[in-house]
Amino acid sequence: MSARKYYEKITSLIETVEATEYDTIVEVAKIFAQKVKEDKIIHFFGTGHSHMIGIEMFVRAGGLSNINAMLDETITTAAGAQKGSHMEKIDGLADIIYDQYDIDKDDIMVITSNSGRNSVPVQMAMRAKKEGLKVIAITSYDHSKSCDSRDKSGKKLYEIADIVIDNCVPKGDALLSYGKVSSGPASTITGAFIVNSILTETLDILHKENIQLPIFVSQNSDNFNNDHLYEKYTKRIKHM
Repeated sequence: MSARKYYEKITSLIETVEATEYDTIVEVAKIFAQKVKEDKIIHFFGTGHSHMIGIEMFVRAGGLSNINAMLDETITTAAGAQKGSHMEKIDGLADIIYDQYDIDKDDIMVITSNSGRNSVPVQMAMRAKKEGLKVIAITSYDHSKSCDSRDKSGKKLYEIADIVIDNCVPKGDALLSYGKVSSGPASTITGAFIVNSILTETLDILHKENIQLPIFVSQNSDNFNNDHLYEKYTKRIKHM
């Protein structure tokens, strides 16, 4: 029964995102398309499980080739889940991570954080804006507005970003209750839906303008390869 309830709730949540965030998704897609035409990089950043949204967009079949996922292991689960949880609260770490990447002022940055309260995503947004980048946030208004910032600025991600997309996930990132505990995570699914909606709208814009689509072909397709894209971006995108 829980599986059915989860299906119903996650489907309803995606419909809510589509109904409330569609115009913003289209707005962001137009920016993505412009950055493709300008040959600029789209940087994705997130800590903890939020970094998976960047991975969803990075060097994947059907994905844009000018995506840079900022996969610093200090703030993901790769170096230890508890360690990563502590690291995302450290003042000054965002600047250290930012400086490890080749980021141009005319690039853009997408920052994903469900709560939007911890120092690293908040300070990453501040640093990116200081450098002249447009910052797009994917966050939960319900969660973020219900809690205090953990950053010394007192600000949360949605208060800094130029454009905010609400993932519509309830506080606690759980859709089902089991007595005193909750589960049924939703932010990864809605986050992936949001970024892939942006992707498909971006490709539609470019296709209608007769611009060659810079997308990766599946590595498991015969008689196709992505060598020209790797050659173009390897020096510009750290983890490629």
